[in-house]
Amino acid sequence: LHCTSMSSLSVPPPQCLLQPFTVPHRYLFGPGPSNVPPRISTAGAQPMLGHLHAETIEIMDHIKSGIQYAFQTQNRMTLAVSGPGHAAMECAIFNTVESGESVLIAVHGIWGERAAEMAERIGAKVNTIVTSAGSYYTNDEIEQALAKYKPVLFFLTHGESSTGVLHPIDGIGELCHKYDCLFLVDSVAALGGAPIYMDKQGIDILYTGSQKVLNAPPGTAPISFSERACHKIFNRKTKPVSYFLDLSWLANYWGCDGKPVRSYHHTGPITGLYSLRESLAILAETGLENSWKQHKDVAEYFHMGLEKMGLKLFVQDKKARLPTVTTIVAPPGYEWREITGYIMKNHNIEISGGLGPSLGMVLRVGLMGCNSTKAHVDMILQALADALKHCHKSKV
Repeated sequence: LHCTSMSSLSVPPPQCLLQPFTVPHRYLFGPGPSNVPPRISTAGAQPMLGHLHAETIEIMDHIKSGIQYAFQTQNRMTLAVSGPGHAAMECAIFNTVESGESVLIAVHGIWGERAAEMAERIGAKVNTIVTSAGSYYTNDEIEQALAKYKPVLFFLTHGESSTGVLHPIDGIGELCHKYDCLFLVDSVAALGGAPIYMDKQGIDILYTGSQKVLNAPPGTAPISFSERACHKIFNRKTKPVSYFLDLSWLANYWGCDGKPVRSYHHTGPITGLYSLRESLAILAETGLENSWKQHKDVAEYFHMGLEKMGLKLFVQDKKARLPTVTTIVAPPGYEWREITGYIMKNHNIEISGGLGPSLGMVLRVGLMGCNSTKAHVDMILQALADALKHCHKSKV
């Protein structure tokens, strides 16, 4: 009798889970994630469906069409990876590159550093071109490196959110193809906020994330592969290192392989797909060119306001400033963590410090999708002015 009354559980129910938790509303003006508008939250709260139900497949098809529009591509091999931007990055590299092959990575911020590490982990010969934070490469510099290293893949970050640089894309695709190399572009922080034309610019693999300009929750990552990229991927000598990210499986799951039946590969983030579909619908209704113009106009308004306050922009070349994530030179004499902490505590606004090569050098402010408005800029400028007045400034 005594034994049955004693619980066989050595771990009791955690107290923290026995009371509700209320998530605060906060203005997310860092480099991502961005705020999710009610329309997208509502879409994500719809009833659960099975991952291969007819309606789910229809939603996936809508998403494919939305990605083709957002990327300006007609690639059949267009889908969303189940995971954040990093999953799409690994999907691109793991499927395209085999052990021992040469790759070329442009490192002008943290995303190039990470791509290089991913390629290294699968046994690729990693070659890099490196430039200082806040600058970018000329096409001549890229061509010299392509000729020297003869890579099968060239990786470039379009919107480098760690440094605030929008890298020029024109002409690079042609150079890659001249040297029989695939052109891979990371546009996680820029897509929808700055012009990019996948087909016209000769990009072979392009990916983004759901949580930036698209304003969907993190966890789905749009990606597209050209015919050239598919030819290399589907003629590999070895299987890709990741089963989860293997494109031959994903192509079937997303109905990109022309087969009549979709097989079970993994259970996708179904409600995340509802949200992603809604975010792509908003982009289609807004119009890509209108979205690009909105982000450009709001960024320029913000930059003018910062300069009026006496703050300096980190990226010197105006043309190379990323309209979605602005990097401000960390105000001299201040501790940047104190500024971001003060703004969070007193204004309920998130802005960030630097990341990777820009750590300690900058403040980063993201204005993406629904967050990209002049009213939000005014709010941020006011919060910055308040922080500079109240935070400790050293005399040195």
